[in-house]
Amino acid sequence: MKTSTIKFFALVTAFFGITSIVTAQKSYNLDSKSTFSVAGTSTLHDWEMKSASGTGTASLNIANGKLTDIDALAITLPAETVKSEKKSMDKVAYETLKTDKNKNIKYVLKSAEKVNETTWELTGTYTIAGVSKVYKTTAKTTVTKDGLNLQGSNKITFTDFGMKSPTAMLGTIKTGQDLTIKFNLNFNL
Repeated sequence: MKTSTIKFFALVTAFFGITSIVTAQKSYNLDSKSTFSVAGTSTLHDWEMKSASGTGTASLNIANGKLTDIDALAITLPAETVKSEKKSMDKVAYETLKTDKNKNIKYVLKSAEKVNETTWELTGTYTIAGVSKVYKTTAKTTVTKDGLNLQGSNKITFTDFGMKSPTAMLGTIKTGQDLTIKFNLNFNL
């Protein structure tokens, strides 16, 4: 009798242990404090365009105040929410991004590998101006009381996404080919 009682309790404990591991995964939503930017150069000056209008979700496992797994992550950023301090620059950027046909910039995670407690190597697909490319991104993570903060950047080029570097003033001002995409994302329950 004692042996079967012990086996029963062991089975119940194992079942609840497995169930709690499975239910530790939760869906988090991107909050309005998240920011995105793209920076580059030109023959006139360095420039940066910013947005705080992205939406997205992440499926995360956070246990004992630590991020243990990133199962899914998807972000959508309306392309015309990315703005500079000059409307003329915004107009040229939207033409370059082909926003008449490609309303959104998207990112979808393919895989995530933990480097250490606060650093992850993310592999995902960026879709910009209708062209999709896979990039690896080193991201810094911080578990917060509400969820997770994720920060990182990627170096890309206009030609990676089938875009031409913008010019202005009849070609006298030229934009450099290299761009840096930066993100500071907050995912909350």
